[in-house]
Amino acid sequence: MVSIPRVVIAAPASGHGKTTVATGLLAAFARRGMTVAPFKVGPDYIDPGYHALAAGRPGRNLDPVMVGEETVGPLFAHGSAGAGIAIVEGVMGLYDGRTGAGEQGSTAQVADLLQAPVILVVDAAAQGRSVAALVHGFRSFGTVRLAGVILNRVGSDRHEQILRDACEEVGTPVLGAMRRADAVAAPSRHLGLVPAAERRTEALASVDALASLVASSIDLDAVAAVARSAPPLDVTPWSPVAEEPAQGAPVVALAGGPAFSFAYAETAELLAGAGATVVTVDPLHDTALPEGTRALVVGGGFPEVYASELSANDQLRTAVREFASAGGLISAECAGLLWLCRTLDGAPMCGVLDAEAAMTPSLTLGYRDAVALSDSPLAPAGYRVTGHEFHRTVVHPRSGVLLSPAAGAAWAWRGADPEGFASPSVHASYLHLHWAGHPQMATRLVGACS
Repeated sequence: MVSIPRVVIAAPASGHGKTTVATGLLAAFARRGMTVAPFKVGPDYIDPGYHALAAGRPGRNLDPVMVGEETVGPLFAHGSAGAGIAIVEGVMGLYDGRTGAGEQGSTAQVADLLQAPVILVVDAAAQGRSVAALVHGFRSFGTVRLAGVILNRVGSDRHEQILRDACEEVGTPVLGAMRRADAVAAPSRHLGLVPAAERRTEALASVDALASLVASSIDLDAVAAVARSAPPLDVTPWSPVAEEPAQGAPVVALAGGPAFSFAYAETAELLAGAGATVVTVDPLHDTALPEGTRALVVGGGFPEVYASELSANDQLRTAVREFASAGGLISAECAGLLWLCRTLDGAPMCGVLDAEAAMTPSLTLGYRDAVALSDSPLAPAGYRVTGHEFHRTVVHPRSGVLLSPAAGAAWAWRGADPEGFASPSVHASYLHLHWAGHPQMATRLVGACS
């Protein structure tokens, strides 16, 4: 049994202020000296970066579509170990999940799986007494326990009183009311907020301002009481340690830094648990792979923003290309795929893949139920996964030839041509995967190092 006080921060829709409230609560409780555990529902990489700054420990994702609903509780128990309170930020609207699949992947589903109370954040800028109908509807629809409301972007004391009276009419407590504050705003870009890793100094200042705003606007004791009302959770904490870790502690280089900031915390844990020595490499600054590297893992990020800097690091680009030519193992997804191409928006990249990448105005977004078409360091042909695409770039060709005669397409899914590049030593694809749902990928990759 896991007894961690926990609360889910949800909203009627995107844009109501979930990230502002969740990050501010994490920072405010941490400022009080509490150990806080941050979580984000769904496949988002950017919000957990801000959560980590606020909490001082990794921000983690809870995504029942990617890892399976049976893994959500164990992952929560693993990520909240030692914490005095856990804050779970929802995704989109409370009941919005995978398109066409009801509540699957929604904040409501995760709240139910965690038996966690929900606090609804409502953008009240254009709301009056009608907020009562909205709150009542969300409280009566579905099975989650709506424990209270936080009002965001309140205009004045009079406005706040109107809203509080309306919520009182439907028996829902207001736990806080926040005025608009520009000091806490984070800049946005083509895929959402600018990641905290790219603006650490400014992000730290924003998080500090958020802590002050939340502490002065929200009843932290009331929120903590709501979190303590969650019952014990009957789950066994997830473990990243493989049953039979590889011997010899092979070095696995894991790309990081501002250009490659999209990574689930469990990826490095699984690699280490499979027996690897995990060493971070920053493609913007490091000119060589770590000594003794046997495998390279490159996750997501924004290489298109840093294309000129990545291209200028010709020493590392050459090292990666030679590493691949010598049979070194590489796993790359989305941003990593772009970096391995010959060029990105005309700028020379690593040249591991016989492909060109470029920005596009179109957003590609959504979950994909995929099957592996070729054997690779991650999976054998025929292996099935559910992953997630999120990018505004294209690669031409979409799949096909590496600089190796044994290469083929990585994945196939319904409604699209085969995608990605796979060989016995290289796997590169747009598809983001959460390895906690497929721990055998880490054991396969690390095992192949020997």
